[in-house]
Amino acid sequence: MLSRTRFAEKSASSVNHTLQVFYCDHHEIPLPPGHKFPLPKYRMLREKLEQDGRFCLEPAPSAYSKTICLAHDAEYVNGFIGGTLPHLVMRRIGFPWSAGLVRRTLASAGGTIAAAENALKHGFGGTLAGGTHHAFRSEGAGFCVFNDVAVAIHWLRSVGRGHRFAVVDLDVHQGDGTAQFFEHDRDVFTVSLHEKNNFPFRKQHSKIDVELEDGTQDEEYLRALDAVLPSVWEFAPELVFYLSGVDALAADRLGRLSLSLEGMKTRDRTVIAGAKARQIPLVVTLGGGYAEPIELTVQAHASTFSIAAEVFGAGDAVEAARESAGR
Repeated sequence: MLSRTRFAEKSASSVNHTLQVFYCDHHEIPLPPGHKFPLPKYRMLREKLEQDGRFCLEPAPSAYSKTICLAHDAEYVNGFIGGTLPHLVMRRIGFPWSAGLVRRTLASAGGTIAAAENALKHGFGGTLAGGTHHAFRSEGAGFCVFNDVAVAIHWLRSVGRGHRFAVVDLDVHQGDGTAQFFEHDRDVFTVSLHEKNNFPFRKQHSKIDVELEDGTQDEEYLRALDAVLPSVWEFAPELVFYLSGVDALAADRLGRLSLSLEGMKTRDRTVIAGAKARQIPLVVTLGGGYAEPIELTVQAHASTFSIAAEVFGAGDAVEAARESAGR
């Protein structure tokens, strides 16, 4: 366990440095024309953050299959990697099988693990992937093959890097896979704010579920968030995973909530600053985002990481160097 004093030392040492963030969009997934998965957003987001100057973008390392098997059924893992899963299983996931999908899926899980390691060292870790919360132990769904957060938690425990975790899932869809993984685990506190009448239609049981009606706007949403976060902080986790899906935006094709970009920014700042103020290491993953035009989704995701950079002090040294060079 990382003590609060040790966290403060690590956090202080990382101030004025760029934030390391992992990506896996260099692994291409061949998708048929008209597929609704917003594949371009990952590349667009990475390119936007590369221009920012406050981030160090690194390709995500691939997780080993044996690491994935700490959380998932080995037969399912090996079947996916080997391309032998039944057609109906892949159909539920929502992707056609390909070697590229395998590489990207392993990198997505590896990126979340690497981000968790960074968070424990420096207070913050980020990945431009992950948030694959619809994956269960022996099956995937909703564009989720393996549950990256569940894999990361199981791995961290296996190597003695932590025992007590919280998952704050603000994707518009309930994190049903994550909820089931940890339903009976007293040392993982799962929270999901999601749209009531949306996928998945068979909900699972998080420690706290907040079901929101269609059309919910900023004020009501933020009030609901403010009501549940104290329970997260009181749980005193050693690490918080924040699934920062942006499909609660009013412009999203697969969500029916009505949050504005400003409302999303307030949401992100509430979670990120709350963890920082309490010296709780934080991992930020992506999640859903299907707005039209896609630039709105990219903007919302980029704002999440921009707020993280502000809260964790990244970029001050970069700006100082620029000012020094200009003198």
